[in-house]
Amino acid sequence: MQTELRIVRYDPERDTKPHEQSYKVESEPMDRVLDLLHKVKYEQDGTLTFRRSCAHGVCGSDAMLINGRNRLACKIRVDQLGKKSITVAPLPGLPVMKDLVVDMEAFFAKFRSVQPYLQTDDMPPLRERRQSAEDRSKFDDTTKCILCAACTSSCPSFWAQPSYVGPAAIVNAHRFIFDSRDDHANDRLDVLAEENGVWRCRTIFNCVDACPRGINITAAILEVSNAVVERPS
Repeated sequence: MQTELRIVRYDPERDTKPHEQSYKVESEPMDRVLDLLHKVKYEQDGTLTFRRSCAHGVCGSDAMLINGRNRLACKIRVDQLGKKSITVAPLPGLPVMKDLVVDMEAFFAKFRSVQPYLQTDDMPPLRERRQSAEDRSKFDDTTKCILCAACTSSCPSFWAQPSYVGPAAIVNAHRFIFDSRDDHANDRLDVLAEENGVWRCRTIFNCVDACPRGINITAAILEVSNAVVERPS
């Protein structure tokens, strides 16, 4: 069948503002939106610009706004969208560099600000740092984040205040705050207790809907909020 792919285009060297451009591509129900984008780029318009890497929902590179919702282009199929016309736009709330490519530097700066790595004060053991299955389960959900920015760029609190650290950063802080092997949870909680930390979340659940890995992001944010309140003074 033939699918109309309506893509929001923007070339800073030529355009004063974004505009929509339409392409007709041959497609099968099991084709992914990424497949259609490749067909446009390879067969119709080589100037089309977008990010992609693994094409299997692991790297998070090809997150974009598809039919009004943040999704991974490599995971959503034509038959799942159920329409012969598909609209594709860059992630909202992030500066557009060209076409579907957004500037992720501020996003990753916020990620780095929460110290998303294991920090310990004792000497490393001779073998691994052991942990019970029960302790591991406390942060199992938040280990799944692939930093695609789909959650943060779907968040109205982020749209209203871009300095908000955002759901993705909080999720990655959660992964280490509740890790029994880590000794610096309070350092992360200090960052998240600030004005642009967890308190900007309004539990709208857009982030949960947008997450391609099915992480219960709002629940994780609430757990971090409780940890901020309950931490020793």
